[in-house]
Amino acid sequence: MSRNPFRAALQRGEQQIGLWLSMAQPYSAEVCATAGFQWLLIDGEHAPNDVRSTLAQLQAVAAYPGHPVVRAVNGDTHLIKQLLDIGVQTLLVPMVESAEHANALVAATRYPPLGVRGVGAAVARASRWGARRDYLHVADDEVCLLVQAESATALAHLEQICAVDGVHGVFIGPADLAASMGHRGNPGHPDVQSAIDQAIVTIVKSGKAAGTLTGDAQLARHCLALGATFVAVGIDVTLLAQATRRLAADFGLGTDAAMTAAGASAY
Repeated sequence: MSRNPFRAALQRGEQQIGLWLSMAQPYSAEVCATAGFQWLLIDGEHAPNDVRSTLAQLQAVAAYPGHPVVRAVNGDTHLIKQLLDIGVQTLLVPMVESAEHANALVAATRYPPLGVRGVGAAVARASRWGARRDYLHVADDEVCLLVQAESATALAHLEQICAVDGVHGVFIGPADLAASMGHRGNPGHPDVQSAIDQAIVTIVKSGKAAGTLTGDAQLARHCLALGATFVAVGIDVTLLAQATRRLAADFGLGTDAAMTAAGASAY
């Protein structure tokens, strides 16, 4: 944990393919970590995770190459402090709609005098409980802050958000963006996809890393071709639901409704 390879890869412009972890279980997280994805998103916003379950998953995937990214339920300063102390190096924060909000998040990830992060590293996993004697001096440079722009308001302020020093990447959330544009449940709508495309171009032009999530392989490749650097291409719980329902259907079990739900876009 003496460096952040994910942040370094984004700064070099190396595209990183990831998987969303929503099952909130260290055992399944470790299974997914063996697949070879370059980053694994531990979801604290829509999955039933708290600080303790997030810690368990961080420990479960630590032995594998995939870099753990943690999505907080919100940008609360105190929660960010806890997540950083348990060893989160790369943080994804949802619903960021202004440069002011982004600046507040940057401050939450940095120690004084550059920020407001509380100092308690001696008892934290992040410093190996004091074994990393230089931690307080290098911690700010090890954090990778990713913010989610997922509303029409956020896209209107996208250039200003990208300009915030300390924001390393901007993630476009298709589902919430679709809802804010009047197309709830339909992130594949042409207007939504056009907005996502333009957002990726704007983020890349700003010099920041662009990211998104989609279970559509063709769309994922399209986003990568536009210059997106970190793209998640599936969700563990959705993959499990699809596979188990398909297997049941092969033996004449389940319902058409269940199969429709299994194949529906959750992104």
